[in-house]
Amino acid sequence: MVDIDLPVSPSRQHGLALLARFVPRAGEDYAQLRNFDLGPESVASRLSPFLRHRILTEPEVIANVSRKHGTQAYEFVSQMLWRTYWKGWLEMRPSIWRDYRSGVLGAKKRLNTEFGLDRTWELACTGKTGIDGFDAWTRELVDTGHLHNHARLWFASIWIFTLRLPWELGADFFLRHLLDGDPATNTLSWRSVAGLHTPGHSYLASAATIARFTEGRFRPADLAHTAHAVSGSIGPAAGPCPQGGIWDRGVPTALLLHEDDLSPEWLLDAGLRPSSTAFLMTPETRSPMGVSPRIGAFLSSAMRDCAARLSGRIGGIYGPVNGPRAQDALVAWARQSEARQIVTPFAPIGPLSEQLDLLAKRLAAENILLIRAMRPFDAEYWPLATHGYFRFRDAIIGRAMAQPPEGKS
Repeated sequence: MVDIDLPVSPSRQHGLALLARFVPRAGEDYAQLRNFDLGPESVASRLSPFLRHRILTEPEVIANVSRKHGTQAYEFVSQMLWRTYWKGWLEMRPSIWRDYRSGVLGAKKRLNTEFGLDRTWELACTGKTGIDGFDAWTRELVDTGHLHNHARLWFASIWIFTLRLPWELGADFFLRHLLDGDPATNTLSWRSVAGLHTPGHSYLASAATIARFTEGRFRPADLAHTAHAVSGSIGPAAGPCPQGGIWDRGVPTALLLHEDDLSPEWLLDAGLRPSSTAFLMTPETRSPMGVSPRIGAFLSSAMRDCAARLSGRIGGIYGPVNGPRAQDALVAWARQSEARQIVTPFAPIGPLSEQLDLLAKRLAAENILLIRAMRPFDAEYWPLATHGYFRFRDAIIGRAMAQPPEGKS
C-alpha cells in the first residue's frame, strides 16, 4: 500500500486533543468569527471528520463546549445540529438520495457528449477556472480533504450559477475528496444552494461577501449576479422515521463496525458481548468517478485505532474489508463466527446503508439476522426534522445542551 500523507491523525486520542484545543474558542470567538475563512487562522474546530465517522460523538462534543461556555456555546451547538437535522430530514425522504444518485449518473453521461460542459467540469475539478478563490478552494480540497464551511457555500454557488455546472457533479466532487463527506449533509447543502431544498431560496455568492469574509484574500470577478432556475426534484412530505433494531441477548452475536460509527462503546456498555468483530469500509461506493485515496487511508487508520482501543471487549477482529468482494468476505466471516445475529450501528441513508441492505439479504439466506442498532441521540432527534431547520433547532437545542454524553450520567 502506498503511504498517504494525512493532514490529521484519525485516532480518537487526536480527536480529543483537537476538541480540548478548540473548546476555549467555542463560545464568543466562534460566534463572531465562524464565517471567516482565514486559512490556518480560521476559528473552525476541524472536528468534522471525527464527527462524520463518529470517532467523536455529537453528545460528547456538545457537552464539552456547553460545560465550558454555557449559553455562549449556542452558536456552535446550533451549527453542529445542522448535521443532525440533515440526517433526520433525509431519513424521512429517502427518494431524495435516490434522485441524487441517478442525477450523478445522468450528469456523468452528459460529460461524455457535451464538449463545453466536459471542459468546464475539468477546469473546475483541477482548479484552473481563473476564478479567484474558487481555484484555491479546489486545490485545498483535493490536497487536504478539508474546506471551510463558508467556503463550501461560495464554491457551490460559483459551481452552479457562474460555471453553470450540474449541482450533482459538484456534490459528487465533494464526496470524492472531503474527509468529512457526509451523504445527507453534502447532498442537502448542495440542494439548498441550488434552491431545491426551499424552492425559490437559492444561495448566490457575491464578490463583496467573499472579499469581506476572507479579509481580502480572495476578490473574484465576474461572478453570476442572478441565480437561474435549477432542475431537480422538490422534497416530498416527511414519511416515517426508521427505528433501530433490538438484539437478542440470548443469541450468539457478532459485531460489525463500519465507517459511519467507530465509537461502539455505547453498545458494549449496554451489554453487547460479541464473539467476533468485523470492520467494513466502502469509500469506493461514494462516487462512480473514483474517490481520493486519502479517504481510504483515513478510514483504515481510524479502524485500526478503534480495534486497538477496544481490544479485549470485541472478541476476535476481522478486517477491515472493502472492495467488490467485501460482501462475500463478510458472509464467510459471519458463518465462521457461528453467530445467529450480527449487530451493527445504524447507518444513515447513503452508500454504506445501501451496502448493509445488500448484506442483510445475504445474511438472511444464511439464517443470520443483521440488527441495526440506533443511537439514543439519533432516535430522539431525527424524527423531529419534519420541517425547516430553525423549528427543529429551537425545539431541541436546550435539551441537547443539557444532556450528558451517551452512556454517561
